[in-house]
Amino acid sequence: MDASPPFSLPRTVALVGLMGAGKSAIGRRLAQRLGLAFVDADDEIEQAAGCSIAEFFEKYGEAEFRAGERRVIARLLDEPPHVLSTGGGAYIDAETRALMRTKAITVWLRAELDVLFDRVKKRAHRPLLRQGDPREILDRLMQQRHPIYAEADLTVESTAQPADRTTEQVLEALRQYLATRNYPGWQDSTA
Repeated sequence: MDASPPFSLPRTVALVGLMGAGKSAIGRRLAQRLGLAFVDADDEIEQAAGCSIAEFFEKYGEAEFRAGERRVIARLLDEPPHVLSTGGGAYIDAETRALMRTKAITVWLRAELDVLFDRVKKRAHRPLLRQGDPREILDRLMQQRHPIYAEADLTVESTAQPADRTTEQVLEALRQYLATRNYPGWQDSTA
């Protein structure tokens, strides 16, 4: 396999979707394939806040968390193009969504409930899942958030298949998307 990036990106690629959709796993692989930095917004938020997201939620609540998240994502979107994994609620915030629309190419990693639940059931660090039955919470979040995630530039199904396969699907979706737009700086090195 050729180690050179398949194409250059004129903007940051922001991955959006529910917890467990694969934003970090796919994001890392995508960044590597594109020769770009990978940035996890949640890690950046924890670094800026000096505490974990769960601790921040407990101390200040979701509204304050979303305000801080918005500030961090705004800063990250002003940096050179990279692959950005965002928290599940980031794109739901109207102001954050508007920022991403202006400064990034958004990719919704859409996953079915069974896939999401299987991926998150063993992890206790997700504050929203601590508020009742995790499967019911995920189902409710899907109903609320899917119509908003659908506003993303691209949608790629995140299934139980290997992450490398989903990464290839994201790359192909990006290539097709960019080929139909006149973004300055985009170049397909495979053409």
